[in-house]
Amino acid sequence: MNIVAVIDKNKKPLATTSSVRANRLLKRGKAAVFRRAPFTIILKRAVEDIQTPDLRLKIDPGSKKTGLAIINQQSGQVVFAAEIEHRGQAIKDGLDSRRAVRRSRRSRKTRYRKPRFLNRKRPKGWLPPSIKSRVDNTKTWARRLIRFYPIVAISMELIKFDTQLIENPEVSGVEYQQGELEGYEIREYLLEKWDRKCAYCGESDIPLQIEHIIPRSRGGSDRVSNLAIACKSFNQKKGNRTAEEFGFPEVQKRAKRPLKDAAAVNATRWYLLDGLKDFGLPVEVGSGGLTKFNRITRGLPKSHWIDAACVGKSTSAQINVGGINPLEIKATGHNSRQMCGMDKYGFPRTSAKSLRTVKGFRTGDMVRAKILTGKFAGKYTGRIAVRSKGSFVISTNGTKFDVHHRYCTVIHRADGYSISQSRSRMVSNSPAS
Repeated sequence: MNIVAVIDKNKKPLATTSSVRANRLLKRGKAAVFRRAPFTIILKRAVEDIQTPDLRLKIDPGSKKTGLAIINQQSGQVVFAAEIEHRGQAIKDGLDSRRAVRRSRRSRKTRYRKPRFLNRKRPKGWLPPSIKSRVDNTKTWARRLIRFYPIVAISMELIKFDTQLIENPEVSGVEYQQGELEGYEIREYLLEKWDRKCAYCGESDIPLQIEHIIPRSRGGSDRVSNLAIACKSFNQKKGNRTAEEFGFPEVQKRAKRPLKDAAAVNATRWYLLDGLKDFGLPVEVGSGGLTKFNRITRGLPKSHWIDAACVGKSTSAQINVGGINPLEIKATGHNSRQMCGMDKYGFPRTSAKSLRTVKGFRTGDMVRAKILTGKFAGKYTGRIAVRSKGSFVISTNGTKFDVHHRYCTVIHRADGYSISQSRSRMVSNSPAS
């Protein structure tokens, strides 16, 4: 059973309802579809005495994907779940390509262009575009969800790994590492660092153990830079040898390599926290170790949105994820940063781009096309690329063909995100390995 968001005539968020009841309201004409992602209906009347459950928005920020979950704090029921796929690496690649073209132009026989490095100042709080996009994506969807759900509080995973406390537990008391979270912080850090695979055989989805690259009996320490993840078989085969003596010198080199994704999360966490506080709701924070502790003790499998549901100390004793089909949100950008098309030498080949609307449609809109006759007769749903003559190109199920604007109805306006429903459905809680 899917859960549907409900707002009244004045766009005030109400208690969620089931898809069955939502369909009944739509058929009787008492409500209309307001938004399709997240699916929201709007009542055709105002509700005076609004009694809503206490919902909490939980966020698990990540470098590549961010998990979102909305939980009923009384029942522990997950009412909404999604995973946002960021485009930080694509932005970085685009900036690197542009930088290479600009610098190569200075070495070719073109007009002299003096470098302008000394007259550019970055404002306070500046973030690289690839990092800032992660913050903006999360804030955008948090703002949208607050509009449609009666959310009273926010929980956010502030730190993925507290590396200073991992290296030196005495920083703020040894109890931090020796309480009920003992081992969770370090183990989660190592699982992320070694891609949740055995450092020696590369196997995944099997029980993994923490092992010392240089054994303690050979003078090795318990520092995190001397720890790796290994399966039981290879851990026993390695015995009292170092990783280099065991035939894996690359393991010792990789152990000292920093975590790129962890660095990206650490760079954005405080900016995201400040942005969430601007919504005027109380914000709770927690660590990655606490998230994993909550997930394992409640018998839940590993997933970004499930991790989000387990963030913070406010996590319910029982979390119900049954029947939830999370949204898969992919950041695609607005394609508005590049002012004009460039040739292979880095010179403009087109005029400046402009935001163009044709017959009420824009490139990137999701539409439903109903073609009555011809080779492509039928009903289709997909994204369009507009043309000035009114005949658009629609992309659906991997195919592209022309469709006239008369046959198109807008379902979802282009907003920089591609949204789809996850193919996997969670039906019951199952223990994680």
